[in-house]
Amino acid sequence: MANRRSKTLAAASLTLQEIEPLTKNQVLAFDSENNLVLHGIAGTGKTFISCYLAFDDMIKGLYKQLIIIRSAVPTRDIGFLPGTEKEKASVYEDPYKNIAVELFQRGDAYEILKTKSLLQFMTTSYIRGITLKNAVIIIDECQNMSFHELDSIITRVGEDCRVIFCGDFRQADLQKNGLQDFIRILKAMDCFDLVEFEIKDIVRSGFVKDYITAKTDFGVIMEEATKEEIEKWREEDYWSRMDFSPVWIFIFPTALVLFAVSAAYVIGHYILPTAL
Repeated sequence: MANRRSKTLAAASLTLQEIEPLTKNQVLAFDSENNLVLHGIAGTGKTFISCYLAFDDMIKGLYKQLIIIRSAVPTRDIGFLPGTEKEKASVYEDPYKNIAVELFQRGDAYEILKTKSLLQFMTTSYIRGITLKNAVIIIDECQNMSFHELDSIITRVGEDCRVIFCGDFRQADLQKNGLQDFIRILKAMDCFDLVEFEIKDIVRSGFVKDYITAKTDFGVIMEEATKEEIEKWREEDYWSRMDFSPVWIFIFPTALVLFAVSAAYVIGHYILPTAL
């Protein structure tokens, strides 16, 4: 982010670097005074902006703390994590630690915020039975959550709160997870503004922008190729398309042998005696 000025979060004696938006969609997020749904392409600063807006509102005295909620879902299966609840959750806090360091220009900013009870991190596994009050609530990586999880979170919101949902909903199975219905509900609420970030909003690096652009273009090409292949496959004979994997190579001959043995048994015990 460019053109930074500073202001102080007095409760923690931390100086927040003031951030100015770099794209039109970032401006929309900055100008909104409502609850937010920030969704779209990776690298567009959705989480970074959300944290900045939260700290800025806290400095203005609008809210007492920032609460970050995310689902403890890894990008791949890494097995069970050892340790206590806090130790397991800490694995998912690293992105927010980095953001706090950049926003406050202090390596221990995140720890100070937590010690002063100005920031709280939790996973969706432990959201039931609590009421969230007087806070900015960031629900991050929403595409990893089901409708049930999102519904559980939003029904925990108490008085004097601002809610910000972040994620790339295009990465999720909206129909299966029920996220499509959840987004429709938020759109119907006057207290929510939805901002969709596109490739042109990528600010992480030129490299990431080039990669996502290429990936998007390649995805369109692959989709068209798949349609052509499907049409081609329909015209081919079944046996020419059959996948002769090791399993089939074993099963098919075995089935032929069993059929031959069965046929020989039937012929030897029923057909020949009758004929004679």
